[in-house]
Amino acid sequence: MKQLRFRQVHLDFHTSPDIPAIGAAFDKGQFQDALKRGHVDSITCFGICHHGWNYNDTSVGKRHPHLDFDLLRAQFEAAKEIDVNGPIYITAGISSRIGAEHPEWREITSDGGLGGWSCAPLEAGFKKLCFNSSYTDHLCELIVEIVRQFPDCDGVFLDIIKQDECCCEVCMDLMERGDLDPTNSADRQKMAQQALLRYYGMSTAAARCDNPDMPVFHNSGHITRGRRELLPFFSHLELESLPTGHWGYDHFPMSAKYCGNLQHDCLGMTGKFHTTWGEFGGYKHPNALRYECAAMLAYGTKCGVGDQLHPSGRMDPSTYANLGVAYAEVEAKEPWCVDTTNIADIAVLSCEAVNGRSDDSAAADEGATRILLEGHFLFDVIDADMPLDGYRIIILPDSVVVDKALVGKLNAFTAGGGRLLLTSMAGQLADGQGQAFDIGARGEGGSPHQPDYIVPIPELAPDFVSEPIVMYLPSQRITASAGATSLGKVWDPYFTRSYRQYCSHQHAPPQTAASGYDCGTLNLPYMYLAHPVFSLYRASGAVALKHYVTAAIRKLLGDACSLTTSLPSTARVSLMAQPQQNRYVLHLLFANTVNRGGPLSAPVIPIPLKPVEVIEDLLPLRQTQLSVRLPEAVKRVSLEPQGEDLAFDATAGTLQFEIDEFTCHQMVVLHY
Repeated sequence: MKQLRFRQVHLDFHTSPDIPAIGAAFDKGQFQDALKRGHVDSITCFGICHHGWNYNDTSVGKRHPHLDFDLLRAQFEAAKEIDVNGPIYITAGISSRIGAEHPEWREITSDGGLGGWSCAPLEAGFKKLCFNSSYTDHLCELIVEIVRQFPDCDGVFLDIIKQDECCCEVCMDLMERGDLDPTNSADRQKMAQQALLRYYGMSTAAARCDNPDMPVFHNSGHITRGRRELLPFFSHLELESLPTGHWGYDHFPMSAKYCGNLQHDCLGMTGKFHTTWGEFGGYKHPNALRYECAAMLAYGTKCGVGDQLHPSGRMDPSTYANLGVAYAEVEAKEPWCVDTTNIADIAVLSCEAVNGRSDDSAAADEGATRILLEGHFLFDVIDADMPLDGYRIIILPDSVVVDKALVGKLNAFTAGGGRLLLTSMAGQLADGQGQAFDIGARGEGGSPHQPDYIVPIPELAPDFVSEPIVMYLPSQRITASAGATSLGKVWDPYFTRSYRQYCSHQHAPPQTAASGYDCGTLNLPYMYLAHPVFSLYRASGAVALKHYVTAAIRKLLGDACSLTTSLPSTARVSLMAQPQQNRYVLHLLFANTVNRGGPLSAPVIPIPLKPVEVIEDLLPLRQTQLSVRLPEAVKRVSLEPQGEDLAFDATAGTLQFEIDEFTCHQMVVLHY
């Protein structure tokens, strides 16, 4: 498979049949000038949109009723003429035109309603289709037609790959013939998974009908951790993560740190929009695009930015001027970002990958990722099938259950000198037989109190707190065993708030003495924290909690920490190896995100507005100290792409240096 390029645009074109003169203002020169101004080297153009319209000449589908030429062909040839790659977009999971013409292909909920985005006749939105129906056969005909018209395209992007529980006639018949109970939600979910696998197999084969190396990507808006059985259907991964579109700025690093351990080329995907997809007239500040693209490089992926073409076919000059600011910087940095691998001391064993996708799993994974990012630890996110070699610590966050195979794998890791950090219910055996590891504590089940409080040992206590710290979610009741080290004490409240008993505005204060239970234990090679600290941090963002957890991680990591830095918690850092060039690349990132916006009570806006994380100003960081431990002897340190050598000290096996000033993103190259 060919390698992805670094500077891609995903050009949305979901266009209503009620808009006239589609593509009438398309001009090859204007299209090419926009791409050049934006420093774009790959652009995904539309074959078929969510409304169900083709933008190519078609005998299988239906061309947009107000388009009188092959717009896809015109865009594709214009891009190729200036050496810009041209993947092609095809909607898959939703199609308003096809859903209206074939209502028998729609997803049907268990209560007889319509499934998907538009669930009622008077509701605006796209129509979701069932992959078990004959729609998938028709979709494959559409795919085959396009790839045969464009055999030299640079891939097929298939969108909205999701199958919900469905009770259409086909699914009902398949469940009854397959000994599945349609009245049982778990069985309906099994049928949904069968429908998805049917789609993946058929659509991938269609895209590769003539070319077995045709790149194919199936977009679900999230790369589900642990779903390894789906990876053979993907040539590469595009990590959709619009920080302003409810993902936030810490979602992409988590996704990239997982996908970087898979054998797939990866592309980040943010958007130029102020909010999210489908927004006309919404623009991020160029500084936000600079930061987001720099983050993609820092976490080991190529760059992708979403845009939306006006129905007229005219490219938006403001978008490509803004994008050009970011992509010019990416272009200059590419030599230090090719064929890199992430260096990590710590691996987070993803709760989603082990337990399955749920809100609880997401909270545990996101909280762990956020604490490690803010603590400037070097880490990966892994699933149970990934190797554990090279890590110093494996974190099992909050509720990761383990089976015998995983216990054996983790025992081999600790036997080789590795350490485990477990929190709350993590490490419990899947068969219900209790904790799998000797955490040095006697357990008595869950606490009856919510919240309770902790006073950590001085080594782990925040330097600005000496009194009990509130923990908003219940702990596990543990008492440290002989030979184990207590990490602090739990303090119970006077009572848990109820209509019978309550105190003040939120919860009762701590009692005047500790409860006798421990908030954590250290029994090497295990450290255990009794609260679901990662879900707690994801929910509350409490600074005192973060200081407690990061101090615990540093205590467990000990002298094995590869990086220390004076960066503030809002900065980000990664260390990438580039062995073919005999160098490491240290990425430093910094931007102030500001939470702006919120709902309006008056119905004056037809779309719901939510708080948005905004980047506008990029402020410099000064006198940043860094200390790095590497197995190789470093001969030279340089700032890139400036090409400036940096003074350093390499005594006692530790590389130390200071960066006088940087703004947004700085690569520090360590040559050996």
